Amino acid sequence: MHPVLCLSHLRWNFVYQRPQHLLSRCARDRPVVFFEEPIYDSTEPALELYTDGKMRIAVPHLPAGMTADHAEAAQRKMIDRVVASELDGERPVLWYYTPMSIAFTHHVRARAVVYDCMDELSLFQGAPAHLRDRERLLLRHADVVFTGGHSLYEHKRDTSQHRNIHPFPSSVDVAHFARGREPLVDPADQAAIPSPRVGFFGVIDERMDLALVADLADLRPDLHLVMIGPVVKIDPSALPRRTNIHYLGGKTYAELPEYLASWDVAMMPFARNDSTRFISPTKTPEYLAAGKPVVSTSIRDVVSPYGNEGLAWIADTAGEMSEAIDQALASDRDARVAHADSFLANLSWDRTWREMWEYVEESI
Repeated sequence: MHPVLCLSHLRWNFVYQRPQHLLSRCARDRPVVFFEEPIYDSTEPALELYTDGKMRIAVPHLPAGMTADHAEAAQRKMIDRVVASELDGERPVLWYYTPMSIAFTHHVRARAVVYDCMDELSLFQGAPAHLRDRERLLLRHADVVFTGGHSLYEHKRDTSQHRNIHPFPSSVDVAHFARGREPLVDPADQAAIPSPRVGFFGVIDERMDLALVADLADLRPDLHLVMIGPVVKIDPSALPRRTNIHYLGGKTYAELPEYLASWDVAMMPFARNDSTRFISPTKTPEYLAAGKPVVSTSIRDVVSPYGNEGLAWIADTAGEMSEAIDQALASDRDARVAHADSFLANLSWDRTWREMWEYVEESI
């Protein structure tokens, strides 16, 4: 089996999302090394390696203040070490999540080059200045390109003109989140929160419409907004504070169904800005698998298919969201869950991975 070397801007032990779902399945059949972006916290370049299940995780540690050229040179040596010692010198499939990594991996003799473009990273806050240039270079080298949603697919297809690009929107582990339909014991930090509960889980960053969250809390003091997830790239002091907004911090993937189980509505109060223009939230099918009614702002990949299929209420203002939540609370649970189950019947990360790998094998 051909080994895979994944280059990621996300930490393996951060929020469990697309890379973790796909690469953990990949590792069932072949060696996989997940190479993260560097941490600048050492006196000399050092490579940390650890095992998680069947995955090998590589974390570069570099000195603070190291120049970009020296950082790339140091990581190039680390990549050579990984290929030689972790992959036994075999030619790997290079699987990119960050185009920035091509600067220190382009010399690797790859069996195939895969770019799984899960977001338009150039539109995110703090994006590297050279990211667009590196992405153009990666797209020239990539044998196959995947995108994390249909809107991103259309954008990349039209701007890159790549010959072998395919959309693979967010999938779901239905059995895992279906536990949220059961009467589970309420976690201790959520147990005292009154109902109705309107919950969100995910990264809380510049993609969150904090003003909308505040306005909804003010408009509906009877609703209790449960916010689960790490706060990233924004000042925690900027978060709206109300007696009916509850920030519970990050939770493990395994814990999420226990929190979802007692929510009355699941929400996605995303801002409508550059950073959300092409997102395809993984949590949409996860909420549905847990049997929850979903209320979201008009994110394109949520409106289609979920809004158009009657699987989510779409609302962009506090007033609209308040009305949508009332409609969700009054909806027929059995009919709603049956409709969601029909939609989810064809979704699974196992199927997504299998279909993606077929395209990779065609490129090897």
